Amino acid sequence: MTYRRWIVVGMAVAVVGVLVAGFAIVNGTFSPRGYVKDKYTRAASRDIGREAIAYTSSKSPTRVAKELTDKWRPSDRYTDSSGVYLRYDDDSVVILPLATGSVILLEDMKTANPRYHSTVGSYWGWGRGSSVRGGGPGSGK
Repeated sequence: MTYRRWIVVGMAVAVVGVLVAGFAIVNGTFSPRGYVKDKYTRAASRDIGREAIAYTSSKSPTRVAKELTDKWRPSDRYTDSSGVYLRYDDDSVVILPLATGSVILLEDMKTANPRYHSTVGSYWGWGRGSSVRGGGPGSGK
């Protein structure tokens, strides 16, 4: 009887684990994008078109960036007086100052890179997993 009870308990724990993991995956909490969605206030009036989705925080851009990068290490980071620019594999998180905190913009890299290239220049290099090879003769061939 004891053996059977442990099997039932083990199966129950496994089912709960699968449900928790499934909920987290569906809600995107396993990404920087999901973290921002969960932690900060949605501000649709500050969206840039349909590409850059806006959130706000009462904290400074450097504080917001620290909170995010403590949880999710970016591929590249650029900071200047205009804000903090974080590049992840497929997403960008741009944190700009507001009079009373920050606006956090989530955007796919395919639209963020052209939008912010004049600011970040070459600081946003190719991310992990990129198959792009460049350089001179013989490099990466």
